Amino acid sequence: MKTTLFFIIILTSVSINAQTSNCNCCSEKYAEFDFWLGSWTVTTPDGSPAGTNEIDKIQNNCILRENWSSAAGNFTGTSNNFYNTSTKQWEQLWIDNQGGSLHLKGNRKGNQMILSSDELKNAKGDTYFHRVTWTLNEDGSVRQYWETITNGKDITVAFDGLYKKTQ
Repeated sequence: MKTTLFFIIILTSVSINAQTSNCNCCSEKYAEFDFWLGSWTVTTPDGSPAGTNEIDKIQNNCILRENWSSAAGNFTGTSNNFYNTSTKQWEQLWIDNQGGSLHLKGNRKGNQMILSSDELKNAKGDTYFHRVTWTLNEDGSVRQYWETITNGKDITVAFDGLYKKTQ
């Protein structure tokens, strides 16, 4: 009886360990962008509504999925954000209902996630890239600040939004 009980305990322990260790994306690295999780209302710097955003985790915590809808409802987009173990950086793949797409890469620094695109060329032949910074504020809100940097020096703000949780 003692031998049987011993084996049942061992098998139960192995089974529980196998179930909890199947989460390849449950480490601290994969949680670096979790401050963006939730249901959000987003406003511009003057307090005007910009839209809503739903951020959740899918695929066994491996993907942070974004579902954006503008305040007017005519612009929507989805991004998948993930930590790429090969390159040791975060990546975002964004696709919207206007046919736009964006691929960003970078890492968390302090209370910020900073992702940038590769350099591109505009119609004039000037080089530019996008840099998007998400900052976790002390009150739990998140600021998303998107810059387009042309010729390495000219900065245009593409978006500046303050995220506040709806719950």
